[in-house]
Amino acid sequence: MHKQNSSSRNKLSILSRRSLLSLLAGLLIFAGGSSLAEAGEWRIATLAPDGSSWMKILSKGAAEVDAQTSGRVKFKYYTGGVQGDEKDVIRKMKMGALDAGAFTSVGLSQIEPSIRVLEIPMLFDSVEEMDYVRRKMWGTFMKRFEKKGYKLLDPGDVGAIHFYSNSPIRTKADLQKAKVWLWGEDTLVKTMFKKLGVKGVPMGVPNVLPALNTGKINACYGSALATVALQWYTKIKYATSMTTSYGVSATVFNKAIWDSMSPEDMKAVKLSTRKYSKELRKTVRRDNKRAHKAIVRAGVKIIDTPPETEAEFRTIAEGVWKDMVGELYSQKDLDRVLKYRAEYRAKNG
Repeated sequence: MHKQNSSSRNKLSILSRRSLLSLLAGLLIFAGGSSLAEAGEWRIATLAPDGSSWMKILSKGAAEVDAQTSGRVKFKYYTGGVQGDEKDVIRKMKMGALDAGAFTSVGLSQIEPSIRVLEIPMLFDSVEEMDYVRRKMWGTFMKRFEKKGYKLLDPGDVGAIHFYSNSPIRTKADLQKAKVWLWGEDTLVKTMFKKLGVKGVPMGVPNVLPALNTGKINACYGSALATVALQWYTKIKYATSMTTSYGVSATVFNKAIWDSMSPEDMKAVKLSTRKYSKELRKTVRRDNKRAHKAIVRAGVKIIDTPPETEAEFRTIAEGVWKDMVGELYSQKDLDRVLKYRAEYRAKNG
């Protein structure tokens, strides 16, 4: 099952570097990432490793902003997760030790919980559907972040989320038998797991690979791109065909730091944000497809989720949607998301 020829390994090695670019492209989104501290540097924390193709693109963009602002706006990246997990980055932003962070929706929700309404399980049938709803809702989230003292920039993608495991998962019972990773105390996933009768094993992202290696867990979830970039694919044998959600991400700045820019510099950074966020979203989607193919070439078997299992998951998920009203988001937020989803489906057959 896990035999890999040298060609596959080389391709995966290349893809792993590219895919972390894409994965955290959605997360960092280049979003003008920087913070105008007294030394003229914006301090940004990222999980992307130094020297990766993703960081090469960000550095290229940073050089462009540096030139356009005549050196008044510079970016200092803390790469490879050296500043800790997302909750640590948020804490350091509050303390003034960092100026910006690149977050998945799990980190974003620690600032504004309602953004998780975009990631409730079994909500979207395609990334295009998610795109449509997100565009309609994003302005609302930007205002909410601003009221809390943060600048939320353009959104990014993580990708379609699947289960990965060491035993085939075809039914809810199969999932219940697995030792499944749970990202910290993620309220949304924790609630879904409880409804499914799954006892998650909580830990941070950096601990997943070691836990798969020791057997502390034998199943996890994420995008194909994340699974390659974080090397999880080397420790699993199966993946589900069913998409449970579409990962959302963005870069967030301390608003006081953001507002300290001159109008001229802010314009330059905003233009770069739009330019690179669009480019990186395209890269995320392209590399997710490549990562999926690479995982299959490496020997991971895709398990087709039976229609009855998917239907059962949808029913359970809709109960989670309701349970999260008042916990993460309002009924109005949920109603708007469902309204925009219906609009998209009506327009696209």
